[in-house]
Amino acid sequence: MKAATFTPCVDGRYLLLTYNQKQNYKEISRFSKRDADAFPRDFVDLLLSPTSKVEMLDDWNSIGNEISLAASCLAWNWDSGISISIPGSNSTTDVLKATLAGDAIIGSMASIHAPGSGYVLLHHVMGNTDGERNVWSHVEGGMGSVSSAISKAAREVGAHIVTNAEVSQLMIEDSGVVNGVLLEDGTQVYSSVVLSNATPYKTFMELVPQNVLPDDFFHAIKNIDYKSNQELGLYPLQGTTKINVAVDKLPEFQCYKFNHPEAGPHHTATIHIGTDRNLGVKPFPSFQLLGPVLFHETLFDIQDDGTTTPAYISSVDILSMEEIGLACQDAWNGLSSRRPVIEMTIPSSLDKTISPPGKHVVSLFTQYTPYNLTDGSWEDPAYRESYAKRCFNLIDEYAPGFSSSVIGYDMLAPPDLERVIGLTGGNIFHGAMSLDSLFLMRPVKGWSGYRTPVRGLYLCGSGTHPGGGVMGAPGRNSAQVVIQDLKKYYV
Repeated sequence: MKAATFTPCVDGRYLLLTYNQKQNYKEISRFSKRDADAFPRDFVDLLLSPTSKVEMLDDWNSIGNEISLAASCLAWNWDSGISISIPGSNSTTDVLKATLAGDAIIGSMASIHAPGSGYVLLHHVMGNTDGERNVWSHVEGGMGSVSSAISKAAREVGAHIVTNAEVSQLMIEDSGVVNGVLLEDGTQVYSSVVLSNATPYKTFMELVPQNVLPDDFFHAIKNIDYKSNQELGLYPLQGTTKINVAVDKLPEFQCYKFNHPEAGPHHTATIHIGTDRNLGVKPFPSFQLLGPVLFHETLFDIQDDGTTTPAYISSVDILSMEEIGLACQDAWNGLSSRRPVIEMTIPSSLDKTISPPGKHVVSLFTQYTPYNLTDGSWEDPAYRESYAKRCFNLIDEYAPGFSSSVIGYDMLAPPDLERVIGLTGGNIFHGAMSLDSLFLMRPVKGWSGYRTPVRGLYLCGSGTHPGGGVMGAPGRNSAQVVIQDLKKYYV
């Protein structure tokens, strides 16, 4: 059985969703038959309806396609954007909402209440694997195998690849045409075409001489929303911290009895930790606002007769979503979440090549962690250890003994993601994935076609359409534009 998501509950229940709709019906029926009946119609069909438009949009320069897609996604977002409903209202199953909410906020640096957060959920189900839609895959050998496969294919057709060679500046002629790159060691590499996979901010604010950029473009790039770096002139919002953990045994979830030494279906799923707790009906705590925030208060509900207003994820009930809200509130106040929202995957449950026999690799995607802290510093080893143990202790509530199984771990907080990987503000998507930062607006208005004001310089990273994720689409689309221009100017 292929498992998609596993959400354990501290009260002994769990929700295990697969890629089989009949199996999902049985799972959800354990909580609510009405929800099980409505789920395929009001969530699955609704969620997948706009993705084909995104996936089939090869000609991104067609204004008709742009408008059609944007209109479709705006309409979808109206139905599926996260919203706040009245505590105690007759809404969807708490654990189901928690599962969907986890995927809607992951990596987005937004709260569950942010208008448009539903798009991130849509983004996560785009594409397919071997013809199967809405399927996530693990790469054998780890994520580095993707880079290795790409480099192997490139070398086979004559590409020369140099690593560990940091670019200090792009070389631009007086005419505003790119002429190559200058490396940190002083080496000059000449080329009439340069593709940048760095974030738009890093490309134009750090590598391109600013006097060659139009003022409106310069200011638009400078104001791109990365939502985690206060020093960029942005609000000190929440960020994401990645923790890679080596363990000496698989987690044993107390809600899912599985007496077998090998991995079970729940181990191969995306596991949502810390989103199920029912803390009782109480008013939603007020945020200490450090910047403007909007709340979308449209109510979505399931009626007594079984009819529904579409959008499961959009009906976020304070009763069960308070845990995520509190985690986000901590970050608004400059604190790493006291009870983080954790997405766990265990790639070694599927790939035996990345860990010794009997040992496993656990990946923790944790939220929310501000880039700039008010109660410490990410440079402080004690603070980092405290946060890691906080995450491990939370997992212990669902899988007792997890902390004691930890052999070692590696942690990447937002400043680490920026310093080590070059992700501006620690934003894994190279910029916010809100609707005002997508399609025609990505990276900025007027420059959504991979070309830039500097002739010969192109963007090919996640800061361009269609955004973040390991899909290769931005690079593929950018390459097509480069080929078009080469034929136009040089053939």
